[in-house]
Amino acid sequence: MTGTPEERLTALGLSVPDVVKPVAAYVPAVRSGSFVFTAGQVPVRGGELIHKGKVGADVTPEQAYECAQQCALNALAAIRAEVGDLSAVTRVVKLLGFVASTVDFTGQPQVINGASDLLGKVFGDAGQHARSAVGVPVLPLDAPVEVEMIVEVG
Repeated sequence: MTGTPEERLTALGLSVPDVVKPVAAYVPAVRSGSFVFTAGQVPVRGGELIHKGKVGADVTPEQAYECAQQCALNALAAIRAEVGDLSAVTRVVKLLGFVASTVDFTGQPQVINGASDLLGKVFGDAGQHARSAVGVPVLPLDAPVEVEMIVEVG
């Protein structure tokens, strides 16, 4: 892949946002050795959730996919704030995605693809990761999606 992760995001019409301020007693990301662990990131853009509610009721799967992408962008912001430059990321190790959904909605993996697809486009092979996509009854602030990541940095 050519260019930096930020340049690849720009080519996609996206950018790394400012770090979302925590809503409780935690920090957005922690580095331990060569790994950075992010806190759960909800789909905040411009200080507000881009969608609210449950997938399968208030939020469409397509809107939830967009939410997962925004969560990943917010996680990248937390990582960049911790290490200074996304080019330091050598591997996306693990992605954990939560989807607030109705009991009959079973498309959680496709929703979290919003985050996974973005990471593949930004980091190439290094963006391929282990992952869980979990359906839950509710998330903080009535967010439809929450994503956390573990990355390795060089």
